[in-house]
Amino acid sequence: MSVLVLGGAGYIGSHMVKTLVEAGRDVVVVDALFTGHRAAVNPKAKFYQVDIRDKDALSAVFDQENIEQVVHFAAFSIVPESVANPLKYFDNNTSGMITLLEVMNDHNVKQIVFSSTAATYGNPVNIPIKETDPQNPINPYGESKLMMEKIMAWSDLADGIKWVALRYFNVAGAAEDASIGEDHTPETHLVPIILQAALGQRDYIEMFGDDYNTPDGFNVRDYVHVLDLADAHLRALKYLADGNDSNQFNLGSATGFSVKEMVESARTATGVAIPSRIGPRRAGDPDILIANSDKARDILGWAPKYDNVQDIIKTAWNWHQSHPKGYDDKN
Repeated sequence: MSVLVLGGAGYIGSHMVKTLVEAGRDVVVVDALFTGHRAAVNPKAKFYQVDIRDKDALSAVFDQENIEQVVHFAAFSIVPESVANPLKYFDNNTSGMITLLEVMNDHNVKQIVFSSTAATYGNPVNIPIKETDPQNPINPYGESKLMMEKIMAWSDLADGIKWVALRYFNVAGAAEDASIGEDHTPETHLVPIILQAALGQRDYIEMFGDDYNTPDGFNVRDYVHVLDLADAHLRALKYLADGNDSNQFNLGSATGFSVKEMVESARTATGVAIPSRIGPRRAGDPDILIANSDKARDILGWAPKYDNVQDIIKTAWNWHQSHPKGYDDKN
């Protein structure tokens, strides 16, 4: 029996595939390669280049493979792009989830772990954020992910498809052996952008907005290592396999760092004087996002290995130093 990883050629998905393979699981990867890289997929996993919205092609994968569980990373996730092009996000993310659940139900596959996001909370009413806090997204990306959660909940009631939504915060880091890491074109995530500046691939790091309602004026985020995320997904799969009910969990370090603090931490971790400058705010960015992940720790037994942001940055730095141009294939 196999685990199907949708979006398994992407940044987080490829680390999930690596973790599953190392745990002895049979893994099937489906990825359209819109943003992922074929070279990032562990060679022990079976790969299909399929768009999640292509019902016939996705059904063919389920026909051919003996799938018992699904892990879903196949969503677009760039906040400013979602504001500029919301229909792209509702089409791929929300409609893609509908197609997936239809195919799962047709093939009697009843367990899914879903990559959700802190963006479903919007501007939080409490810090740190708990799973029971209101979900009021302020951008189409967060709205599309919230809709996906709601669709799964209704599918559970109608068809018995059990789900876990893992709402995580900012992801960073790379595999400890630097075999895989973060490579987007264009790059939009803070840590790799900082490290590109450290490598001289950018003239400077632009810090978007210094007028947020935070101690130093820069927006604050909770950072979690990609391998700690993969471990949480592995635990969520076991949680479902053990017959537990559908649930949702925040994943984060419970500690917030501003953009300015992250740049300073990267300077320390790399030993490079990284140039920076202040730019305008980006659309759809909340002031502060910090997770309360007590529920994941209590129920899933999740305990992040990387609890120091400089250690997280160091693993990313090792990847970027050894792969200055990212993956060889640019699919």
